[in-house]
Parts: sequence; structure tokens; C-alpha cells
Amino acid sequence: MKQLITRVDEDLHERLKARAAVEGRSVNALVTELLRAGLIDDDVRARIRARIEAAGLNVTHRHLRRAPSRMAAIRSTRGAGSAASEALEAERSKR
Repeated sequence: MKQLITRVDEDLHERLKARAAVEGRSVNALVTELLRAGLIDDDVRARIRARIEAAGLNVTHRHLRRAPSRMAAIRSTRGAGSAASEALEAERSKR
């Protein structure tokens, strides 16, 4: 593993520390994730997945023997819809 030393202004460092604290991880882990997300190639789906993961909105469903009802599916994703829509809209506006 390599080390990277860089200089950032105090405001940026404080913002990174605050976000890392809110997310319960180290500044190093946060910066590594942000750099990795910034270097993803132009695969649109990969960029969307990275943004969803970075926002902590990745949802995995357990496998069921039969498909859930429409209402059960709606209930299980309640609250994530606007975030997913916003991420998609942000990607579309970059084009």
C-alpha cells in the first residue's frame, strides 16, 4: 500500500473530519473512497453505483422464494426513491 501526502486548506480538512465523524470512519477511509469514486471510468452505471454507495444508500434485498407484492416492494424502498432519483438526475445533467 502506498502513502500519499497532500496539503489541503483548513476548511477542507475540517469538512472532511466532520463528514468522516458523521459516517463513523476515518478521514483516510473517506478520502480514499472519494478519490476512487473520482477516478471511475465513464461507465455511467458504475458512476451511479459509486454515488449511491458514497451516500450510504446501497440497498441489498435478501432473496425470497417468491416475488414480494407490489405494496411490499414499495414499503421496502420507501425513503430511498428521492435519493436515487436525485443521483440519476445529477448524472443526466452532466451530459
